[in-house]
Formats: sequence, structure tokens, C-alpha cells
Amino acid sequence: MEKVISLILAVMVVSISYAQAINGTWKGMLNAGNQKLEIVFHFNYQKDGNSTAEMDVPAQGALGIPVNLKFLSTDSVSLEVMALLMAYTGKLTDGTIKGTFNQFGMPFPLDLKPGEAAIPNRPQEPKLPLGYNTEEVTFTNQDAGVSLSGTLTYPVDYTSGKKVPVVIMLTGSGAQNRNEEVFGHKPFLVMADYLAKQGIASLRYDDRGVGKSAGSQVGCTSVDFAADAENGLSWLKNTGKFSRIGVLGHSEGGMIAFMLGAEGKADFIVSMAGPGIKGDTLLAEQQNAILKLKGFPPTVTVKALRKSMAAQSSNVWLEYFMNYDPQINLSKITVPVMAVNGSNDVQVLPDSNLGAIRKYLSGKNKKNLIKEYSGLNHLFQHCNLSTAMDYYKIEETCSLEVLQDIADWIKSL
Repeated sequence: MEKVISLILAVMVVSISYAQAINGTWKGMLNAGNQKLEIVFHFNYQKDGNSTAEMDVPAQGALGIPVNLKFLSTDSVSLEVMALLMAYTGKLTDGTIKGTFNQFGMPFPLDLKPGEAAIPNRPQEPKLPLGYNTEEVTFTNQDAGVSLSGTLTYPVDYTSGKKVPVVIMLTGSGAQNRNEEVFGHKPFLVMADYLAKQGIASLRYDDRGVGKSAGSQVGCTSVDFAADAENGLSWLKNTGKFSRIGVLGHSEGGMIAFMLGAEGKADFIVSMAGPGIKGDTLLAEQQNAILKLKGFPPTVTVKALRKSMAAQSSNVWLEYFMNYDPQINLSKITVPVMAVNGSNDVQVLPDSNLGAIRKYLSGKNKKNLIKEYSGLNHLFQHCNLSTAMDYYKIEETCSLEVLQDIADWIKSL
């Protein structure tokens, strides 16, 4: 659900010059109609013919995309990505590679100049010294044969034998690292830092096949990821260090939190933009909201969405998600639940999703908190509706009001 804008997310097949003149990092701004994307190429020239290259699309969180080199020239560049019907050709002139980016038969000018991509300002990311302790830990999903690696963050002034609340953090859809790194932001790193300063411990871990975690996500569904999280919960309980053990999930992670809550695996649940309605309905709403945001009429129906899916290659994760109805799990949850959304979330729309969550949890627990925050997007960043998906450009990683509310709610349990 996070990475709905995916202009370029595939292994590249490239033809470039071996000329020393185009060695190093080159960048350019692609103006593709209603969106602008910075494209960065890293060319590593080798005289022995074993040159390599990588590509970044920072705004999409796509970094280090491997590039294969084919065509050789002293002053020209030619790239293509067959899977995306994308091509780029350019010629080095007066220090600039002047070229044309072509995708789906639509040409756009793209000039490249030497230089690194600008490092975005992320003022909420913690700076050393941290003022609290962290520990590299590993837990195992034995049934799947998967070892998962993460960071256990202790609160400020924590001492051995002091029982404190802890949350295990569950990422949104797609393979993500323990910081839930997306669009140049590290939401879970920021959350872990904030919670530690509020007396709350946390465990965040790399998804299967990401970072230091083993395994693969091929053929997996949310059920598999819930099993991973369940083993993380068991690991936390077995340490004997914590008072209350909860789950904090974002987007698909919020959905998995509900699944675990229904089974009584956690003492409390925090769902950040978690789904409350059936997957196919959510995706149809999402696509229509994005179309409307970009000035197009909202024309996507559930029927059309399913027809489109049926024409594509099988995707077991997507098939499960589209058929999943949160009502089944929400109706079984009795532990305290905090469910939050932003009013400008165009990926998990607040009205329908929070409305369903409120309905299915009604009367279950007096400590439940269901809240919509004005002016926040899917990552809980402040924005206007027109900039709701400018995640990369927004410096804020997560609203302080949301972070404070989460900490206060957990401490009140």
C-alpha cells in the first residue's frame, strides 16, 4: 500500500559508454507530466571491460538498482528496461548528457549532469549520543525456518529487572527493513527513539529477505508475516523483561496487528492507517482517491479491479489481501486498541476504514481509542490534500501529536 507510485522499480538492462567522461554519479530531473522524479545513475568505469552501474529513484525509495552494461560508446548512453517498456538515450555534450526518457511510448526530456542526489533533511531522526541502550537481537519462526534480525530499544534510564511496556513494530506492505525505510524516511527509527524517551521499549525487525533477516517473501501472504510477528511476540514474552507487550503496525502491519489481537497474542494493539474494510474495496477506493488527486475522474470499481487482476500473473499476496475482510478479526478483539488515520490519507481512506473499525470494536473495551488527525497523510506527515503523496519532499517523518498520543495511550493502560 505504501509504494503505489512505481515508475521505475525493476532490474535495468543498460547500454552505456565506457568513456571516462561519464564515470561516476550523474543525476537529472524527469518531468513526466504530473510528477517530477530525480533519476540518479552511478557509473563505475573499469578499463578491463567489467564496468558496473546502479540507478536510484530516491523519491520512490528505490536505491542501488543494479544495471547491466551492453553497448559501448565514447560519448553516448543508451538504456532500456524491457519489463517496463522504458528506454533512455543520450549524448554527452559540453559536460551534460542530453537525452530522452521514453516509457510506454511517451517521450520526456531527461538531461543528466554530474553530482550526487541531494540528501533530504530529516530533523526527527535521532542523533548520537542516543541517551538509551539498544541491542541487536534475533528470533526465529521455526515453522518457516526463518531467522529474523532486529533492534531492541530500551527506554531512557532502564535498569535490569525494571518491567516496562514494549511494542513490536510491523511494517507496511512490501519488503522493508527494521526502520520501515520508505521515501527517504525511517518512521520506525523515529518512533523507537520517541517511545524510548517516554519510557516504552520497542522491537523493530527486518522483514523476511531484507537486511539481516533470512528467508524470502516469494509466495508469502499476510498470514506468513503474522506468523513472523507472533514469534517476535513470543520472544519478547520469554525474555521476562516487560510488563505489557503490544503490537504497533502501520498499514498492512496494522492489519496484521488486528490478526494477532484476534488470537489474543498481544496485550494491546496500535494500528496506524490499518485497513478496516475488505481489501478489494480498499484498493478501489485508493485508486479512485489517487486519480482524483491527479485530476482524473474516479472510475475504478471492485469488479474492474478484479477483472484486471485476473488478467495478470498470479500474485498470492495480492489475492489474499483483496479477499481479506478485517471484520472477521476485529469482531474477535477484546484487548485495548488504538486505531488512527490521517484525514489526508489517500491510500487507506479514514472515513471508511476508521468507520468500520469503530463499528466492529464498539463496546469491546473502554480503553479503545479511535482517532482521525486533521491534515495528516498515510505516513502521518502534515500536508495539504494536494501534496498528500509528496512523502519524500516533506521533511517531517511523523507528527509529534501522533507520537505523543501513542505514548500517552500505552502508558495509560
